[in-house]
This record gives sequence, C-alpha cells and structure tokens, in this order.
Amino acid sequence: MIECLTLVLFLIALSLILMLVTALLSEKSFESREKSSPYECGFDPILSARSSFSLRFFLLAVLFVVFDVELSLLMPVVTSLMSGFNYISLVSCFLFLVILFLGIYHEWREGSLNWVV
Repeated sequence: MIECLTLVLFLIALSLILMLVTALLSEKSFESREKSSPYECGFDPILSARSSFSLRFFLLAVLFVVFDVELSLLMPVVTSLMSGFNYISLVSCFLFLVILFLGIYHEWREGSLNWVV
C-alpha cells in the first residue's frame, strides 16, 4: 500500500517537473515587428489583420451548430420508430420538432438569420 502511494506521488512530482520544464522552454525569446505582423504574400498589410469579425455571422454559425446537433439527436428516434411503433416515441419526437421549429421561428423573427445586413 505504501509502495503504491509512493509511486503515485513520484509520478505526480515527475509530471509537474516535466510541465514546468516545457513551460520554461516554450516561452518566446523576443518579439519582433516581423514576427508579430500578419503575412500577406510578402507585402505590407493594407488593413489590420486583427480586426474584429462579424458577430452576426458568428451567431449564425452557432445556430447552425446547435440545430445540427439537434438533428443528430433525432436520428436514433427515427431508427427506434422503424424497429417498433411506439406512441411515446412518436409524441416525444413531435414535441422535440415543435420546440425546434419554435426556436428557429424565434431566431427568424428576431433577425438573427439575416447576417448580410
């Protein structure tokens, strides 16, 4: 029991030492203008490459991911309905779809789907 505890403490100490060594070795040595500037085919950048992105496009992408994940949640329901008809599965699937359509209707009415404004 004590040997096992000693081995665990040794492995924890070894991993902490390795993390400290890698953190010290991975630090940047110096900052230069060339390393911090964006690369555009050898030319000086016309605009700032670190400008903010479109928040509306980001929200549209998040909505796409949310509805894509929920579509993947519907796939097992389809296979369970094919294996045997169950009213509880059918009602829960219908309720899930109603909630999805209400969510997309709300986003459409809010204007989140119009990102080219």
